[in-house]
Amino acid sequence: MRDTTASPLAHPAASLTASFSARSSAGSPAVSSASASDRVKEFHFTRQDFDRVRAMIRDCAGIALADGKQEMVYSRLARRLRATGLGSFTDYLDQLERNALAGEWQAFTNALTTNLTSFFREPHHFPILAQHAHERASLSVWCSAASTGEEPYTIAMTLCDAYGSLTPPVNIVATDIDTDVLQTAAQGIYPAERVRSLPAEQLRKYFLKGKGSQGGLVRVRPELRKLIDFRQLNLLGQDWSLKPPFDIIFCRNVMIYFDKPTQRQILSRFVTLMKPDALLFAGHSENFLYVSDALKLRGKTVYELLGRR
Repeated sequence: MRDTTASPLAHPAASLTASFSARSSAGSPAVSSASASDRVKEFHFTRQDFDRVRAMIRDCAGIALADGKQEMVYSRLARRLRATGLGSFTDYLDQLERNALAGEWQAFTNALTTNLTSFFREPHHFPILAQHAHERASLSVWCSAASTGEEPYTIAMTLCDAYGSLTPPVNIVATDIDTDVLQTAAQGIYPAERVRSLPAEQLRKYFLKGKGSQGGLVRVRPELRKLIDFRQLNLLGQDWSLKPPFDIIFCRNVMIYFDKPTQRQILSRFVTLMKPDALLFAGHSENFLYVSDALKLRGKTVYELLGRR
């Protein structure tokens, strides 16, 4: 986990559909009867443990956990204690800090990240994206918080429509710190209810309907998946290993998890990766003007470089 260099996500194996089906039927990991809300917890979890977790996730991922997240942290990390066979949070955190648990920094980070997304979330952004595409022969896009893939696939659908082709002249790189959600994104398989709000024509054009054992699932068409390069990237990492400049950067509903100094640090790096006429899309509850003097508001939660005329 300490290696924060961006890395390409491995392509799913040929048996992806079958394995996904098996994982879907299994459902989420069972929650112990000794849940975080019970009076007697399975593991002893002190305020000191919580403060250590807060400091560790802040240092490695920039995430600022509020005081009220103590029960959430217990619930999510208790699963890691069970998985590693350790009997206390003190032992777990000690071994994590000593790098004695192979791959556990990534699992620790994955457990504490929040992934809330949907197709065409904050829909007012996508006509602006389409207009930006209409004015350019090609487009380079970075989606910096890909989560389970709905946002980058929405970007890809918008650009396919804008250019009138399933092979538009676009380059889309989609990154996230959480490797688990990136695997889901790369597979592009979702429960059918996740796409029910999309127009029927859009569903026919961009999704394949599961049959038989895959009933109730849909999969993003391969043409759309080929447009996106899914990569693991920590926004606090020194080397992002990207290929700027970008016409578009999406960073929506991410900055709310960082403190102001971290927001300022990340935005200052974004600015250096943007073309002079590039756009930066933010989440509905985020205001970048308070932490950057290099940006100005173009529209509702859409920013451009201050020097642009």
